[in-house]
Amino acid sequence: MEEKQKTFPPGFLWGGAVAANQAEGAWQADGKGDSVADHITAGTKTSPRRFTEQIRPEENYPSHEAIDFYHRYEEDIALFAEMGFKVFRISIAWTRIFPKGDEISPNRAGIAYYRKVFETCKKYGIEPLVTLSHYEMPYYLCEHYGGWTNRQTIAFFLRYCETVFREYQDLVHYWLTFNEMNTLVSRFGTLLAGGILPEDGEDLFGTKRLGSPETAAEKSRRFTALHHQFLAGAQAVKIAHEINPENKVGCMLSAAGVHPYTCSPEDVLEAQAQMERSNWLCGDVCVRGAYPYFAERFFRENGVQIRKETGDDEILKNGKVDFLSFSYYSSRCATADPKVIQTAGNMMLGVPNPYLEASEWGWIIDPKGLRYLLNELYGRYQIPLMVVENGLGAVDRVTEDRQIHDDYRIAYLSEHIRQMWEAVNDGVELLGYTPWGCIDLISASTGEMKKRYGFIYVDKDDEGKGTLERKKKDSFAWYRECIRTNGASVLSTNKKEDKL
Repeated sequence: MEEKQKTFPPGFLWGGAVAANQAEGAWQADGKGDSVADHITAGTKTSPRRFTEQIRPEENYPSHEAIDFYHRYEEDIALFAEMGFKVFRISIAWTRIFPKGDEISPNRAGIAYYRKVFETCKKYGIEPLVTLSHYEMPYYLCEHYGGWTNRQTIAFFLRYCETVFREYQDLVHYWLTFNEMNTLVSRFGTLLAGGILPEDGEDLFGTKRLGSPETAAEKSRRFTALHHQFLAGAQAVKIAHEINPENKVGCMLSAAGVHPYTCSPEDVLEAQAQMERSNWLCGDVCVRGAYPYFAERFFRENGVQIRKETGDDEILKNGKVDFLSFSYYSSRCATADPKVIQTAGNMMLGVPNPYLEASEWGWIIDPKGLRYLLNELYGRYQIPLMVVENGLGAVDRVTEDRQIHDDYRIAYLSEHIRQMWEAVNDGVELLGYTPWGCIDLISASTGEMKKRYGFIYVDKDDEGKGTLERKKKDSFAWYRECIRTNGASVLSTNKKEDKL
């Protein structure tokens, strides 16, 4: 009997993903206010990005220009359409709609801009997948309200949500609430996810904080901010469904699989505990509508006190998401041995896996870990999943004939796609796949331009110099063929054939 050709399910949503603060630029155009990202400087692998209270002329703030998607969106979306995108994940900059965050009426120029972007997507048959808050909280809310530590922020966020749900109800039907909200479980998410401002000049990941024990008050502040986001997200789901019953709203996690570093029972338990804290705590609240059973002990032993109010549990129960989305770049190992050195990957600490290779930025490459994670997530939640970030950050070089040969990226993505297909055949309901930085953009973690993910090269360097010209990489044609064949072109090849 002839074997049936391997493909993904009909209607699978192939696409790509960007974020406003890393792509748009035009940081003060048409009434836009400052976001927290606009106060974060550039950095490198060895010199972290820093937060500054005031915008300093002598500093380089990558979000200010980014790749100028704001003025070039028509050109970029046309290139996405040429690849055959079915879906495009993009975020709305909250500060384009409400510049300070607490206004009563929205900025009409911002409303008009995103309408044009979404209309352009629709012109090409591309479904927008819109993240409501992607590391771009209004700076005014951080400075004057304490970010998400203040319960008032919920009302400001919901006013923003209701505004865009109504304005774009004819154009957008897939929404995500908060980008990688579980980064608030760790100290790395304090600024970007929580809008909790550090000291002036402190680096993005809080080296000063990480170098000293975190107090119970600091932990309580982070988890209170996370609780407020849970409440805001749940109420946003409810509002979205009321405005348009066709709306589908998902949560979004930074979901790395955690392996025990050794077969020691202590390491196995530590890996289990890290999966609980980093994945299941946020997933359970968003999908199941309640804090998980293990949360009480974790909060008690860490001195965490969350300022909950009467009715909060009911809000969470009535605001469950329709699907769960997540970013996946790497896995990590966990150990109970304090002598083992841990490193950071996508804002989570972990032990490098001795059986796997790492990217140039030290992120462990583990395609099979994606299959493992998909099965773990689907087994626990039994709702549709979507991989909305995945990719290889690498230095791309333009050859003398002005080509970009990124076979390493093709190989990375191919193996992850194969493992997604394996998970689908395991029985996982997977809606779609949007690789991160489908066009080169500013790195969130380092602020670099040379850490590139895209199928499309953007002529710009780490100092902000360049023409911003767009150029197709080898991976552009490879991904176009992958989409055209619904994955068959990738699934029919092996690792050695992962080049054009």
